[in-house]
Amino acid sequence: MPEAACLSDAFLQQSPACHWIVDANRIFVRVYGDPSPIFARTADELTGRNAAEVLEPGLAAAWSRRFARAFQGEVFVLGERRDSASWIISVFPIRIEGEIRYAAGLARETTAFAKAERELRSTVLGALKAQEFERNMVSKFLHDSVGQNLTALGLQLDLVRMDLETLSPQQCLRIVEIQKLLGDMMEEVREYSYELNPSTVERAGLRPALDRLATRLRARFAGTLRLNVDPSLKLDKKIASALYQIAQEAVENAVQHSSCSAIEIAVKSTRTGTFLEVRDNGRGFDPADPERGGRGLGLLSMEHYAAQAGLDLSITSHHGEGTIVRAADTGVV
Repeated sequence: MPEAACLSDAFLQQSPACHWIVDANRIFVRVYGDPSPIFARTADELTGRNAAEVLEPGLAAAWSRRFARAFQGEVFVLGERRDSASWIISVFPIRIEGEIRYAAGLARETTAFAKAERELRSTVLGALKAQEFERNMVSKFLHDSVGQNLTALGLQLDLVRMDLETLSPQQCLRIVEIQKLLGDMMEEVREYSYELNPSTVERAGLRPALDRLATRLRARFAGTLRLNVDPSLKLDKKIASALYQIAQEAVENAVQHSSCSAIEIAVKSTRTGTFLEVRDNGRGFDPADPERGGRGLGLLSMEHYAAQAGLDLSITSHHGEGTIVRAADTGVV
């Protein structure tokens, strides 16, 4: 073997990164380094084998979709966690004479960098908690101070109108117009107060809160929205509030990012607990893809509310197959 080829082979074998190449039949033709953190198989177990045959079913399905993306000419980056280790994976096509003949991957452990990411996430979650406290304070002010003062003003106008009914009917009509404007203002303040404060769910219940959410959403979402809430639900207030917040974040993500035409919100009880599901038929994403899947503020918020209420949160999504956000009582699968 020429020295250059030997050097290239030694470089790939001894690199701290892991590299692999699959052909159009999804057969691993080359594997360098230790692939077990990514594929749960050694290099010897993978080489010469079809991914669908050698990998565990869940991994096989995920990597089948990823290899398909590479054979379509896409270059993308994934973030994976295995136990306490974090990995960044690049997947890309290999062209020979202008034709895509192979798909390749490169994985590098980034555990040290992941620590900084976790610290950043902790900072963001702390900011979310502070924001939640401020929203509650503003909501309380709007409800207890502004709302009550507007109500008192409306009562005073009623008294003035009654005093003027016989003396100046024309002025009474003006007062009625002012009262109508005041009523509209009170309704807007009440709606904004409800949006700001999740304790609205605790006062009114989960179904009325989701009805309000659906009404607001239909005003700016042209697609189909279905709401299905078990009428026999009896939820702890803390859990109901968290489910509402997660539903709100999930539908916002669907409307803003998925290009969907249908969204379904379902809250149901089973023998093992209660679960929320928010489904859309949008373009979907690979949750491991940090660029397209993203661990944005919406997901961080959902994780925050789920953790506060002791809920299991899962997000299932594939390219072109929509997204399912599911939150359930701890222990519900």
